[in-house]
Amino acid sequence: MPVPFADLLLQYKTIKSEIDDAIAGVIRDNAFIRGSYVDAFEREFAAAAEVAHCVSCANGTDALYLAMKALKVKPGDEVITTAHSWISTAAMITHSGANVVFCDTDDATFTIDPAAIEAAITPRTVGIIPVHLYGQPADMDAIMAIARKHKLWLIEDCAQAHLARYKGRMVGTFGEAATYSFYPGKNLGAMGDAGAVVTNDAALAEHMTMLARHGGLVKHQHHIEGVNSRLDGMQAAILSAKLPHLAAWTEARQGAAKVYDTGLNQIEDVVVPEVAPERSHVYHLYTIRHPRRDALAAHLNANGVQTAINYPTALPFLPAYARFGHRPEQFPNAHRDQGQILSLPMFAEITRRQQDEVIDLVRGF
Repeated sequence: MPVPFADLLLQYKTIKSEIDDAIAGVIRDNAFIRGSYVDAFEREFAAAAEVAHCVSCANGTDALYLAMKALKVKPGDEVITTAHSWISTAAMITHSGANVVFCDTDDATFTIDPAAIEAAITPRTVGIIPVHLYGQPADMDAIMAIARKHKLWLIEDCAQAHLARYKGRMVGTFGEAATYSFYPGKNLGAMGDAGAVVTNDAALAEHMTMLARHGGLVKHQHHIEGVNSRLDGMQAAILSAKLPHLAAWTEARQGAAKVYDTGLNQIEDVVVPEVAPERSHVYHLYTIRHPRRDALAAHLNANGVQTAINYPTALPFLPAYARFGHRPEQFPNAHRDQGQILSLPMFAEITRRQQDEVIDLVRGF
């Protein structure tokens, strides 16, 4: 039985009337750029994320850029982030004007190692961007202690961690700001590109809003030089239709993860995702490790199971960062993981039969 990596069409079919009504409303009201649908989603997502302000934008990459520009990053500054993430996290540090400094991940959770952060701090360090990778929060107590000790700002990259919690507290509420992606495949996904920055700082929210809207809050009144990074009305309406379902979808993902854990954790050489104490994992991705990853992936794909590698090259070893001359021994965990990680099918609507198919094929391999 073919098992897709994700099934966005099936998700749409489960709430088809709500999505269709949302799209029809935007067309009826000619509310394609800004407008009431965007305003409504910003309010709704701020409430869901348990923050005071949500500044929507075109995508999660722009969200990182807006946050750093609003925090007045300047040339010569250094910003610390993880060696294991999508390139947006690191590239926006560079595009905001700073120098990116990579840290290794811990041995088990794929999230940034706080001890490595402490060792990487220099007099030029201004901030830290931890990534709640795959849907599991980073070690925020340790990271926030470091940030306070060295008087550094902190931006949480929550692109894969909608509704995840650390010790009962929602991710995205720890630092000065947090960024979200609503790329279609995310736990809360639009039907195109979309993103947001959230914060409890009203002045910071206003500055990010101006940056995203050509430098002004009112058309033709440009107080600063900004960019054009807008969430369009169609995507906002779709996200508003999906948002009430997010909690149930999250529970479904967590239930599916338990099925995988039970079926896979006794299979030789398979390392299932480890969830650290007092962290809620929302499983944007269910990522295992295996020493013969490529052969296992080929076996699954040949038998109709779609898989993915998130991400096949750790950031320090990408050609984009060859200028730093990074070596594997500097990032032993990230370097090991890049050759072993494999993401299995994971979506809220996945069936037990589909998961059993995946488990049986892994066991057979």
